[in-house]
Amino acid sequence: MVTYVQKYGGTSVGNVERIQAVAERVSRYLGQGHQVVVVVSAMSGETNRLVDLGRSIAARPDVREMDVLQAAGEQVTVALTAMALSARGHPARSYLADQVAIRTDNSFGKARITAIDTERLQADLDRGVVPVVAGFQGVDDEGNVTTLGRGGSDTTAVAVAAALRADECQICTDVDGVYTADPRIVANARRLDCITFEEMLELASLGSKVLHPRSVEFAGKYQVPLRVLSSFEEGPGTLITMESNSMEQPIVSGIAYSRDEAKVTISGVPDVPGVASGILGPVGRAPIEVDMIVQNTGADGLTDFTFTVKRDDYERTLELLEPVRQELGARALSGDNRIVKVSAVGVGMRSHAGVAMRMFDALAAENINIQMISTSEIKISVVVDERYLELAVRCMHEAFGLGEDKVGEEE
Repeated sequence: MVTYVQKYGGTSVGNVERIQAVAERVSRYLGQGHQVVVVVSAMSGETNRLVDLGRSIAARPDVREMDVLQAAGEQVTVALTAMALSARGHPARSYLADQVAIRTDNSFGKARITAIDTERLQADLDRGVVPVVAGFQGVDDEGNVTTLGRGGSDTTAVAVAAALRADECQICTDVDGVYTADPRIVANARRLDCITFEEMLELASLGSKVLHPRSVEFAGKYQVPLRVLSSFEEGPGTLITMESNSMEQPIVSGIAYSRDEAKVTISGVPDVPGVASGILGPVGRAPIEVDMIVQNTGADGLTDFTFTVKRDDYERTLELLEPVRQELGARALSGDNRIVKVSAVGVGMRSHAGVAMRMFDALAAENINIQMISTSEIKISVVVDERYLELAVRCMHEAFGLGEDKVGEEE
């Protein structure tokens, strides 16, 4: 008997007909003698609707109450999915996060899972009942409802799979796997049969929306076999593994992009020890996530300090740093929230030289100016003006020969 944890996202449970289709799909697995735990998101668009409701009441609503509000979306889908399974002769039981319980810290809106009590879930599986678990939500030590942030249902599914020691966690979504680039931008993007956890974590962190970064991190940490599948058609999907099975690993496995970027610059900062801490300290305590950081070489005892944050945090970051600018005596505080980040990812970079040059040459050939650069062992990211996003993705995809018609042509 194989135990699967299957997660179905908002599009997969977007209406009653699709919930019925999910129940039919789960029923097929059960008919083969497998055990299945189902994790579902809110219906497509429901979380946005709830957020808009909250913001219609207050411009900056209380974060605790926003979590209570947003968590309501999954309550509908777990109940309907359990009903659909029961109607097919498969006993099912819905669970909200506090009923499982999925324990988190108290970082409202961005909570992290700390523990999962699997006693009820395992008891259900042992007696032939299908547990249907609400994704995206948790409960802190004080009993407060928390949410895990966008894409948090992926994290819930992987965490449940890790806690239950499931044989495989399947992320069932509206795409049939992980592609070398967004097929909506690159017509000949290719579905990958497999990819490493390391590469998938980079792609997810850099903007690929197929999986939530924390879900990949969980899966890699606890070695949970993870597969991305289509909810609407049969197919092998993409398997995320510890190491690639390819005889010759391609240099680059995929191109990712993120529109959720904004750049902040403090100019004319005293070039002295501790200045970076003085600038980023208030931002980190907000808490606001900082991504790329560039500090120019000092001249005349002054330097320019630039970093990126998410667009939703842009205005707040400027507010936080104006007092800092005045305290440091910096010349100016400026920013730009019309930028994007485009990245090339591949473990093959470790053993190949000239990857960055190939990427920069491709961008230069299209007259795309690079504003910032960030690298790691297996990725290269650049910040460019948002109007060049699609062109940058296409030219980088072509430069590394990632299309369907280029398979096997990699150097």
